Amino acid sequence: MTNPIPKEENMAFPAHKEQSVTTEPRIYVACLSAYNNGYLHGAWVDAYQDAWDIWTVVKTMLAASPMPDAEEWAIHDYEGFMGLRIEEYSSFETVSRLAAFVVEHGELGAALAEHFGGDIDEAEQALADGYLGCHRSLADYMQELTEETTTIPENLRFYIDWQAMAQDAELSGDLFTIEMGFESVHVFAGR
Repeated sequence: MTNPIPKEENMAFPAHKEQSVTTEPRIYVACLSAYNNGYLHGAWVDAYQDAWDIWTVVKTMLAASPMPDAEEWAIHDYEGFMGLRIEEYSSFETVSRLAAFVVEHGELGAALAEHFGGDIDEAEQALADGYLGCHRSLADYMQELTEETTTIPENLRFYIDWQAMAQDAELSGDLFTIEMGFESVHVFAGR
C-alpha cells in the first residue's frame, strides 16, 4: 500500500520553512546610487554595536554596489526597536545609542525615548533621576504618595479625589506617565 500523501521532496511547492524573527535592533541600509538606478542593493546591519562598526558594514555594502563609486546611503527599514522610530538619515551614532538603550531597557526604554522624540539623553536622564515606579494608575501613585507623606484624617479620607490630583500633577508638568498596558503605568517626575 502506498502513502497517498506525497513526500516533501516530491511536492511541486516545497513546504514553507519559517524564517527566524529577530528581536535584536537592526537597520536595513540601502545604497542610494543603486536605488536611484533601479537596483535594490543594501544590507541588514546589527544596530546594537559601535557606530564605527555599523559604518564598516555599510562601507563594505557600498563597495559591493552594482554602481561604481557608490557612497550615499539611507536607512530604508528597521526592526527590533520596539516601536521607536528610526529616521531615514539618522546618524549611526544615534542608531547605535538607541539600539543599546532599547536592548538595556526594553519596551519601556523604547516608549520613553519615543516620548522624548528620540532624544536619548533626555530618556536616560528621566530613567536615572525621575523614575517613580510602575503603578496601576497615576491616581494610585498620587494616593500612595499622599498617604506616605501626609496624615489624612479618617473623616476626610473618602472626600479626596485622587484622579483629580493625578490630572493636576500631569497637566502642571510635575509628572508624566508611560502606559505599557492594562494597569501598568510607569510614572516619572517632570522637569
